[in-house]
Amino acid sequence: MELKGSTFLLRGWCLTDAESLQRSADNKNVSDFLMDRFPCPFTMADAETWVKRWEHQYPVINFAIVDSNNVVIGGIGLEFRADIYCKTPLLGYWLAQPFWGKGIMSSAVALISHYAFNKLGAICITAYALSNNPASMRVLEKAGFIRQGVINKSVIKNNQVLDEHIFALQAPE
Repeated sequence: MELKGSTFLLRGWCLTDAESLQRSADNKNVSDFLMDRFPCPFTMADAETWVKRWEHQYPVINFAIVDSNNVVIGGIGLEFRADIYCKTPLLGYWLAQPFWGKGIMSSAVALISHYAFNKLGAICITAYALSNNPASMRVLEKAGFIRQGVINKSVIKNNQVLDEHIFALQAPE
């Protein structure tokens, strides 16, 4: 499965992605805005474990973001949950720091959202952004997500208590 952006491609993960994944993901400035399950440092063992977890997924719900040279520059995925949330996946994403501010992620978010609604039957997509990450909030807003609210002082990242901003995008009617 591939979704094409103007300067990048979203595609499934391959074992050969481990090396460029490790190089792109091993950055505290990236991990500082993600859940703690995204480790820092991001080792080659972490990269290999990640790729092996996702390389044979069907349907594809977690994508490598690769440049025109097929080098991993980020990742984006949907976490389908159970019960009443079974059609409301949680969106997560990250991008290597040299590619920040180029419009790549807002375009990638729009691509995966379209895919989720049209191929996976999603009715709504949710995403969370930490209060210290206004760039991620802009990404979501540029992709059409609406801020639904803020849960004040609800998360701890790097020993700092932060607010969590909740965004959602409804399926087109």
